[in-house]
Parts: sequence; structure tokens; C-alpha cells
Amino acid sequence: MGTRSRRTKSPATTGAPANENGRKTSGNAANGTGAANNMNGNIEVSRRRVDTSSEAVTANLMARDTFTLDDDPHLKQGGLDKDGFEEANNHGFFDLPVQDQRNFGLLVLLYFLQGVPLGLATGSVPFLLKNHMTYSEIGIFSLASYPYSLKLLWSPIVDAVWSPKVGRRKSWILPIQLLSGIGMLFLGSHIEGMMAATGKPDGPTIWNFTGWWFFLVLMCATQDIAVDGWALTLISPGNISYASTAQTVGLTAGQFLSYTVFLAFYSKDFANRWFRTEPLDHGLMSLGGYLTFWGWAYIAVTLGLGLLKREDRTRNEDGVWDVYKIMWGVLRLRNVQTIILVHLIAKIGFQANDGVTNLKLLDKGFGTDNMALTVLIDFPFEIGLGYYAGKWSQEFTPMRLWCWGFAGRLVAAVVAQATVTLFPAGGVTSSYLLVVIGSHVFSTFTNTVMFVAVSAFHAKIADPVIGGTYMTLLATVCNLGGTFPRYFVLRLVDAFTSATCTPPASKAGAMAPFSCALQPDKERCLAAGGACNVERDGYYLVNVLCVAFGVVSFVLFIRPKVLHLQGLPLRAWRLGGPAAAGAGGMKK
Repeated sequence: MGTRSRRTKSPATTGAPANENGRKTSGNAANGTGAANNMNGNIEVSRRRVDTSSEAVTANLMARDTFTLDDDPHLKQGGLDKDGFEEANNHGFFDLPVQDQRNFGLLVLLYFLQGVPLGLATGSVPFLLKNHMTYSEIGIFSLASYPYSLKLLWSPIVDAVWSPKVGRRKSWILPIQLLSGIGMLFLGSHIEGMMAATGKPDGPTIWNFTGWWFFLVLMCATQDIAVDGWALTLISPGNISYASTAQTVGLTAGQFLSYTVFLAFYSKDFANRWFRTEPLDHGLMSLGGYLTFWGWAYIAVTLGLGLLKREDRTRNEDGVWDVYKIMWGVLRLRNVQTIILVHLIAKIGFQANDGVTNLKLLDKGFGTDNMALTVLIDFPFEIGLGYYAGKWSQEFTPMRLWCWGFAGRLVAAVVAQATVTLFPAGGVTSSYLLVVIGSHVFSTFTNTVMFVAVSAFHAKIADPVIGGTYMTLLATVCNLGGTFPRYFVLRLVDAFTSATCTPPASKAGAMAPFSCALQPDKERCLAAGGACNVERDGYYLVNVLCVAFGVVSFVLFIRPKVLHLQGLPLRAWRLGGPAAAGAGGMKK
């Protein structure tokens, strides 16, 4: 394994660090990034602006065996900016050296591969499960997305343990992608039967089904750690900003393909409406066939990467325990503890809307074809509106903008509930479809505003000496705040729902009324010709409770705290600053 050497600067473990000079980071880096996280409400993928003056970039370059003073990034920056810091090259893509263009394409491909299973696990599959499972079981499946929100816990290991013969990043990327491909091939051959049988007495449990997707997301998260680190050395220092562009393009495209596009072409109604003259009982794609195709694609790319791409030999910068000590020091800062608490409770107010509204529309008969059309139309709006969110993040203080997005997101949850309540008894009409699309666009836009604003705030407060670790720690907690409440919210929807199956007149004497609040009981009721009458829909009550919690916590705690934290000097966020001393943290 590679040898380790100690240093005091930021490890490249977790990707690009914050702006090293402590200035506010532009929101432009996140303009197009809301798409990936807003296409599904489960996960927010952190996009980190890469600064060419980064200590991590310089250290990665100097760690190469081929390093010479001619490679010094400070000699290639082309001068100083108005603040006295080194300027990055402002090259268009086609002005880049051929090697940078090729490496950019490689990064886009690697990030794209991540997005394929991630888009399925956090987007498409929960929709498809609604036909087979209860909300509680879908809540269990939501646990599959946790590895992407917790990858900081093992990222130091990925950075410090590797084989010099294979390469620092390829030591992880090659086996991880191979395992991912094998996993998708297995799921591709069994997924249809597993989904149909999951939850039945003689079928696999939801925990077994979730375990396979947990494995795939775990592989994606681990591959992301390695690719983030490799990006810092694949692109030359003067053009390093293209590394974050590659992440944005690749990951967003992969998730878009596996969620938006796949969901549309999987739907038989969508295919029959737009592509067929004679209706069939299946879509243009199957989940099994899609997984099988990408399983082989993963294996082919892995073999090509192993045989055709040489990785520069490098040395370790920090040991595993060095990074864990840094994280512990950051966690002991009183102001960091406060922002962590805010992140853990902030998204509870939106959980019923984010996790249940679309499922409830499908339950009422909205149809996967209409849902696919809604998401397809929403995507370009989301990209365009994300641009303005990025501009606003530069014109206004980030957490004030975040508060506006928070309030808008609470309003969006109320609007969404009204939209579900007004579902037409006679079926979906054109005007109602437009209302759903408008509600969806407004909800995802407010989500994007919050994401862009909080990313700018994280970049502003992160200690530049440990920028990568600091930024990823904050992003991890922010992601966790959006994933852990969902399991409980979905279970509460089932717990608060009350419905009774009324048997048909022909079976009135032989079949007694029974509860049909859960999906399997509802299906049994309808199969017998009965009617499932809902006395109390748990979605409405849970959404009201979530919004009420969001309003109260926002007014009494969240808004005052984040505006106070935003007004603190940068030294209050440093390991040797007053916040550290007050919390018993490290001292200079």
C-alpha cells in the first residue's frame, strides 16, 4: 500500500476546497446543479467550486513523480486579479490542451456512470414501487440513498489506502465500478420478479430489496470520492475549474437519463400516447433491460479504463487519522454545531411534499405518463430558473436568500396539498395537468434557491486551510437533514390513514368489511370487486404537521439563528478562532 506523509493543509480527499482566500464564492458554480438534486427530493449532490489557488490542487500536482517547476500553477495563472490573488486561465473548452479535453471527457463519463444507478434509486424506483408497496415500505427503501449522504465517514480511507502499482484513484475506481456492473447485471435479471413479489408472504422482504440498492448507492458514493480526488490532477491547474463542470454535466445527465427519461419510456401510457398507433401493455423500456445494459456498460468502461488510461504516480498527503482529527475539531466548533442542528431540522417542513405528493397523485390516478410529462417539462425550467438563483446568490446575502427559499418551499407544500385535494373526480384534464406542472416547477425552484444559497454560505465560512474536509462535512449534514426524516414521514402517512373496504353486493354476506388503508389490502379489496372508502387520508394530516413544524421552527429558531451566523466574522468559523476556544476546541 502507499506510504503516508503528514502535512498541515487540506487533503484532496473530499474534492475541491472552498475559496482559499475566504471570499464569498460565486453562485454560478451551482447554477446548473440544482437539476440533479431537485429531480428527486431525496438527495442533494454537493457541487464544489474548484479554486486554482487551492492548496489541495498545488499539493496534488507536486505529489506527482513527474512534477517540475514548469508545472507550478502559480507560474501559469497569468497574473493577479483585482484582489491580488492568482487568476485562472479563462479558456473556452476548445482552447484547452488536447490532453485536458480528453481528461474532461473521462471525468464526464465517470460522473455520468454514477448518476445512472443513483437516478434510479432516488427517482424512478420509488415511483414504480407504489404499485406494490405501502408508504411505510417505500420509506424503508428510502434508506438506500443514505450512503451518498454519509460518504464523508469513509472518504479518508479511500484517500489514504491504495496500491502504487494500480494507481491512487484507479485502485478504488476499477473494483468499485466492476462490482457495480455485476450488481446491476444481477438486479437486471431478477428485478421484475423481486418488485412483484416483494412484500408478499413467500416473496423477498423490502429490506432485502433495499439492500441491493443500498449496495449500488454505496458503490456510487465511494466511486465519487475517488473521482473527486482524481479530478484535481487530471485537469491542468490553470483549467481546474473544468473539473466541477465535468461533475455537473456528467452527474446531472446520468440522473436525468435514469429518472426523467427512463420514467417516461417505461410508462406504457406514455408510449401508447406519443409513440404507438396501436396500444400495448408495456413501455418502450423495461427496468430489467435498462439495468442489464448499464451493467455491461460499466464493465466495458472499467476494462477500458484499466487498459488504456495511465494514472500519474503520487504520494499520500494525510493519513486517515489526520483527517478524522480535523473533522472532530470542526465538529467541536460551537457555530458549526449550531448550523448542523439547523440543517438536521430545516427540511422536516417539506418532507411530506417532497416524499409523498407525487406518490399520492399516482395513487389517485394521475398516471405515470402524466407524471413523466410533468418531470420532462419541469427539467428545462429548473435549469433556467437555477441560473437566476445563482445570480441572486451574488446580489443578496446567502442565508437571507436561503430564508426566502425556505418560506417559498413551505408555501409550495401548502399549494401541493391543495392540488392533490382538488384532483378531478372525472380524471386528469389539461387544465389540471397545467396546475400540477406549475406547482411542481414552483416547488423545485424554491428547492434550487435554498441549495444555491446554502452552497454559497458553506463556501464562505469554510476554513481554507481544511477547505475540502470542512465543505464536505457541511454538505454531508445538509444532505442527511433531507434523508433521515423521510422514513418516518412515510410511515406516519400509513399510520394516520383510515380506510374501509366495502364488499360488492354479490358478496355482502360472504365478505366482511375490512381495513384497506395499506396498498396490499387495497389491491385485495379492488380485486374482489369492492370499493375502498378512505375516511382519513394520512397524507393531509402529515403534511399539515410538517408545515406547522416548519413554520414554528423557522420563526422561533431557524431564521434568527442563520441570520446571526451569517453576521459572524470568518474567524468565528476557524479551528483556532474564538468559537473553537469557547467550545473547548483547538487553540493556535
